[in-house]
Amino acid sequence: MSKQLITGRRLKVSDEHVFAAAQRAMSRRGPHELTLADIAREAGVTPGRLVQRFGSKRALLTALSERFAGNASAVFAELHAAHSAPLAALRAYARCVADLAPTPETLLRHLAYLQRDLADDLLRRHLVENARATRREIKSLLKAAVERGELRRDVDPEGLARTVETVIGGSLMSWATYREGRAADWINRDLESVLAPWLRRDRRLRRLTTVTSRNSAGS
Repeated sequence: MSKQLITGRRLKVSDEHVFAAAQRAMSRRGPHELTLADIAREAGVTPGRLVQRFGSKRALLTALSERFAGNASAVFAELHAAHSAPLAALRAYARCVADLAPTPETLLRHLAYLQRDLADDLLRRHLVENARATRREIKSLLKAAVERGELRRDVDPEGLARTVETVIGGSLMSWATYREGRAADWINRDLESVLAPWLRRDRRLRRLTTVTSRNSAGS
């Protein structure tokens, strides 16, 4: 039996594995609760291994923040691959945002980390980089939706992208206050309200019929 199996620890792990472990640990513990040992336990390594690689908990979380900053293109590329229609990819992105809130308690922890990022100049810089990249990707989806005939040609993709970005984030905060139903449903309803005036008439009627059918099935 290998030493790894005896100890239950991984001999080698990638940065991506550690970052994924850190994100899981962060969903369960707030900024003031999280320790390097929590992340190490989640990653299946010793805290000393993480210290050797990153130096400290702050350095590890800063590296995670930097990775997050450059991750928007990859996230949207996956959405593009999974959904042929641009608006379907946009709706899938909204569901990804809703995944931050499987429970109100988990969302509160994510908001605590957001507050930390906004108060730290370096972390905020990474946050802004990701936000700008995300808005560019949303704008690209909206332009593609116009070309595909999903949206009217007189739409302003840049202006609508800013509105969509604001509505998705604001809707998540609104759900955190009301806590009615699922965050994904709450965000989707607000997103559809923003898109509705710009949908091509045939698309609007088709979408309205689909949403009505879903609501009837769930009642």
